[in-house]
Amino acid sequence: MTHEKLAFLGGGNMGRALIGGLLQRDTRPEHIFVGEALESARAALSRDFGVAATADNAAAIDGASVVVLAVKPQDAGAVLTPLAPVLQRTRPLLVSVCAGLRTSALEAWCGGNIPVVRAMPNRPALVGAGATGLFAASRVAAAHRARAESIMRATGEVVWVPTEDALDVVTALSGSGPAYFFLLAELMMQAAIDLGLEPDAARRLSVATLHGAGMLAHSGDGDLARMRAEVTSKGGTTEAALAVLNSADIKGIVARALEAATRRGREMAQLFGGPGAPTR
Repeated sequence: MTHEKLAFLGGGNMGRALIGGLLQRDTRPEHIFVGEALESARAALSRDFGVAATADNAAAIDGASVVVLAVKPQDAGAVLTPLAPVLQRTRPLLVSVCAGLRTSALEAWCGGNIPVVRAMPNRPALVGAGATGLFAASRVAAAHRARAESIMRATGEVVWVPTEDALDVVTALSGSGPAYFFLLAELMMQAAIDLGLEPDAARRLSVATLHGAGMLAHSGDGDLARMRAEVTSKGGTTEAALAVLNSADIKGIVARALEAATRRGREMAQLFGGPGAPTR
């Protein structure tokens, strides 16, 4: 794959994260082309990564074996539809990182009969610690699936899901998930300040605790319940704090939050999905 042309439509944060990760994995910058409307973003891509960036999307994707769609969901149809003649001629793999947009809509905008893999990465991809859910219809060849997985592994962990509906849950869990942890850390910081801790110390300890807990979870066997129990001494301070959280129905709050995020993902498909958007 490193010797094939790889094109990006959109050079924003996620596009930059993937490009940076691919370059670290020995993809040559001369094999990466980016279609990007903003001149300042094009200049930054060329300066920071040495890749070719152009305002001409058709030129960016022409001859590419893989096209990564990394624009805002509401812009995807307007970006892909004019490119259908080029896409139909070359039939590349399309990897979409646009939240909510269904494969049926993406294929239709491309003119049909294009292999599509949907990817739902998250913001930690910017530092190489991302988590990405992947979905492809059964007709997408194994070689195309492997190529998409290789691209997304450049920014972190990759998990395949069996249905497109499951990708909405991935969006709610890992796609939006960093914000949930940031909120909890922010609230912990403020509570510590209210209890008398100096603000800078509260911030530093909160951030370091968030980082350290993530590292522990990732380096272990993934048994989150066991790791929580290991921190919770009977009759101790952690047990007292968790009792308050449980009495406030934190389990129900988290469940309702993920349900709301999943529902919103499906609403986005209806708002921006164009042809083939779900009707439920």
